[in-house]
Amino acid sequence: MRKLLGIVAMTVALGSQTSVIASEEELDALIVRVDGEASGIFVIEFLGDVAPSHVARVKDLARRGMYDGVVFHRVIDGFMAQTGDVKFGRADNLVLPMVGRGGSDLPDLAAEFSDIPYETGSVGMARSRHPDSANSQFFIMFDSAPFLNGNYTIFGKVVCGQSVVNDIRRGDEARNGLVENPDMIVSARVLGDLDMDDGLPEECS
Repeated sequence: MRKLLGIVAMTVALGSQTSVIASEEELDALIVRVDGEASGIFVIEFLGDVAPSHVARVKDLARRGMYDGVVFHRVIDGFMAQTGDVKFGRADNLVLPMVGRGGSDLPDLAAEFSDIPYETGSVGMARSRHPDSANSQFFIMFDSAPFLNGNYTIFGKVVCGQSVVNDIRRGDEARNGLVENPDMIVSARVLGDLDMDDGLPEECS
């Protein structure tokens, strides 16, 4: 993992909280570029010590380009934006009646629940009713949601670009947040795989 060079510290607002990322420490993260009603970059810091299997899965899918072109299919104002259906959620072949039900060609993951609370910027893995059914889909919080605490695996947090996340196109509340003409992930790249000697992208510096 490359260190972030050229940045002494980056301070990012996360709702009412503040996170400081020092350049002396390695940042294990995913850089996500989105387009649509929201346009720009946000950065998810992985919590590898909290949910190692889930982090490994997201990295694997990102490195295979599986998240590129996948839409934010379920977005509920004041709650969260969900994406990652690599089977039915691709913008070039969107299956709207099925989106949200698909996953990858890899097996489901065992839960890695923790006591970390769901707050603005928290990134959790979506699942069905069975605790060990997470696969490829994930969601990003607009606000806190204590009822999710300890019930869904948190594997990351947004440390840059929460304003971009907040602009993601909302869905129809009457249809449980299903989005018509949804925004999409243009690219999702693991930070350590990129040449980041000049630091994070300009949008996040």
